Amino acid sequence: MKKYTVAIVGATGVVGRTFLQVLEERNFPVGRLKALASSRSAGSTLPFKGEEVVVEEALPQAFDGVDFALFSAGTEVSQKLAPEASRRGALAIDNSNAFRMDPRVPLVVPEVNPERAREHRGIIANPNCSTIQMVVALYPLHRAAGLERVVVSTYQAVSGAGQAAIDGLYRECRRVLEGEDPEPANLPHGGAAKYHQSAFNLVPQLDVFVEEGYTKEEMKMVRESRKILGLPDLRITATTVRVPVVHGHSESINAELKNPLSPEEARRLLAKAPGVVVLDDPEELLYPMPVLAEGRDEVFVGRLRRDPSVENGLNLWVVSDNIRKGAATNTVQIAELFL
Repeated sequence: MKKYTVAIVGATGVVGRTFLQVLEERNFPVGRLKALASSRSAGSTLPFKGEEVVVEEALPQAFDGVDFALFSAGTEVSQKLAPEASRRGALAIDNSNAFRMDPRVPLVVPEVNPERAREHRGIIANPNCSTIQMVVALYPLHRAAGLERVVVSTYQAVSGAGQAAIDGLYRECRRVLEGEDPEPANLPHGGAAKYHQSAFNLVPQLDVFVEEGYTKEEMKMVRESRKILGLPDLRITATTVRVPVVHGHSESINAELKNPLSPEEARRLLAKAPGVVVLDDPEELLYPMPVLAEGRDEVFVGRLRRDPSVENGLNLWVVSDNIRKGAATNTVQIAELFL
């Protein structure tokens, strides 16, 4: 099998380190791995396939000879370096918000719209983590009965805000349990005018407010879902909430369909859908939870039930590991489309 040169941009971050794990677990044919990060991290090492890979500074020339460049270093870095990687012959697959809504850049979830990946001009965008798990769960229902309207509320893990937020949650929990001021420093987002406690608390704001009282995260879910599903007029609204969970986003989804679809039919469709695991047995208290999804690549669906308040309505509960399927695994799956 042909071997490829793969560059990881943002290799020392939470998602970057998970890239390394996923590439190794899925036996991606890596001939040479380049771990790229900021100048501060250059010279450090990361484990990959039993060896230590030396981290290099992410500079344009680092992409010479690279086949796949997997980015998770933030919007600013992606805007600067993804086009450079593409110009040097690499396929850049980007986890940031830099290119997602660019009409020239495919926004891809392999279980939903893999054919769009072939339309790339050197860059493919990886969707937002909360969007990915939602469309994976909704797509089989849409194919069977057509989506009319979607209302989603998310319960998103702190790992979505990076390692500092993970460390902050642990630190705040310890301080609260010891009767001290939690001294919050991470939520709702970096650089906020003030910070809210993450320990034993919910924060109904992810990212900045942008329009009509919605946050940037909420509008990402709306716009990205329409693009991925090819439904530019889909009626969809979102409320996103940060919760004191380390790994695993949860979503309460209310889907109004164009045609009737029973919960039993929906379960059968989802059980056969790629990348989906149905956990739905109320009598056995079986339903998706973050602790069950952590470290897994599937999207877990449960609590399927009819919504009697609207015609053709279904409620479902969807959970997935936001760092794996929500970021690293989906990116590697996109690369696998080109092997």
